[in-house]
Order: sequence, then structure tokens, then C-alpha cells
Amino acid sequence: MNPIINSQTLAWIAEYEERAERHVVRVGDYEVVWRRFGQGEPLALFHGGHGSWMHWARNIDALSRHFSVWIPNLPGYGDSSTPLFDDFQSLVDVTLASMDALFGPDVAINLCGFSFGGLVAANIAARRPAVKKLALLGPAGHGGPRRPRGKLQNWKIAESESEVIEAMRHNLWVHMLYANEQIDPLAVGVHTDSCVKTRYRSRGHSFKGDLSEALNQYAGEMMFAWGEYDVTATPEVLLGTLVRTHPERTHLIIPGVGHWVQYEAATIINQALIEWFSPEQAG
Repeated sequence: MNPIINSQTLAWIAEYEERAERHVVRVGDYEVVWRRFGQGEPLALFHGGHGSWMHWARNIDALSRHFSVWIPNLPGYGDSSTPLFDDFQSLVDVTLASMDALFGPDVAINLCGFSFGGLVAANIAARRPAVKKLALLGPAGHGGPRRPRGKLQNWKIAESESEVIEAMRHNLWVHMLYANEQIDPLAVGVHTDSCVKTRYRSRGHSFKGDLSEALNQYAGEMMFAWGEYDVTATPEVLLGTLVRTHPERTHLIIPGVGHWVQYEAATIINQALIEWFSPEQAG
């Protein structure tokens, strides 16, 4: 079943597809689709599991006024190729190769990843010498305690369009957003479109505790951000394991928001990322 995407989301997609500079990068048997917005130093944004480039819907405008913003659909998501692999390192290999094909391996890039995309960004930073700074928003792979809000509904067994949409709204509330009013038509449309087009299963990799290993191989500065009510983590615990013992790492916990922090607290996150990645903040 391919649910009907609401008119607000369709209009948003049409507008931003028109504005985007679209790049299809061939890596072996795969195509990785990147979208670019704005001019300036390159900033790559990686979406979460069951996501797409549209996870950054509320961030593109603000960030593209300061940076050249590059957003891929990771392999197995959106309009990028369906992978013939299910291991995480192969996904990182293909994504990294597509980056190097776009920019060249020696061009310094800033990286920001959300959720599963945070784990991807961390592994790329561990392997690519030319990464200036790193920002991780509610990153997966930390291995620490989670705080489930409820049980996700299986939208694939829904018998009508309305049941699919209700399942998507429920899952946004359970997993992604804290405040009911943030579950707006755009959030529902983005989540629905992204879930329907997801072919790579990130869940098993997101639950493993591999994040620290990757971060320990990256010597640069990094910023973490969590929503106060992020169900995928317990930020206070992760501060002790990921941040406080590392002077090159900083953090932000945003009150009153959930996991999809760059959507629910877009103004705060946009300003934090602009300040973090701006050249005048370097060093």
C-alpha cells in the first residue's frame, strides 16, 4: 500500500525539489542521491532510520543561508538504490565513496547526523581525515538505556489509507515528537513518505553500542544535542560516557522536546548548528 501524502507535504516537496541541485552519484552497483541547497562551506546532513532527506525540512532554509548544505538519501532510503547488503559497514562504505566522488577525499567537510544518521556520520568521521567538525543529534548506537513511550504500530497491516495515517501519527508520538501540536501535516507527510520508501533496516545497528568506538577514532571537536524527552536515550547517562571525559566535546539538552529534535526545536537547533559550524568558531 502506498498511502496518499497530504497536500501540504506534496507542495513542500515540489518547492524544495525545484530549489535543490540534485546529484546522482554512482558507486559500483549503487546510486546515491544527494541534494544541495545554498552556498558556502560544505555541510553534510545525514537522516535517521526510516527517514530521508526530508528529516531536515525545518533546517534547510536557515542552514543554507550560511553553508552549502548537502543532504543524501542513504543507500536503501528514498530515491537512492536498494542495497544488496544488510551490514552497516557496507552502507558506510557506499556513502563515504559517494562523498569522496562529490567533493574529493581531501576537501574538509562538516558533518551532522540525526539518530541512525549520527552513527553513520560518526563512522565516516572516524575514517575520513578531512572532517572539520561533527554534530550528532540524538545519535543511535550508544548502547545506553532507552525510555520507550509506547509500542509502535505496524502500519503495513493497515486496511485503509486512514488507518495508515493514524498509525503514522501514533508512531510519531511514540518515537519522534513529544508535543502533540508538533505532529502537523508536514511531519506526518514526511514520516509517511520516508517510511514507505525505506528498504534498509537500521534498527539492529542502532541498538548496538558501536558509537563510542567510532567517536574515539575521530580527534576533532564534536557537539551532541538531545531532546529532554528523547525516547531513544537517557541524555544524563550519556553525558557521563560520551561527553564529560572528553574536553573536545560539548552538548545541548533542549527542554520539552523529543527525539526528532531538529524538527521540534528547529529554531534552537538551527542557531546551535550555525554557531558550531561557522568558520569564526573554529579552533
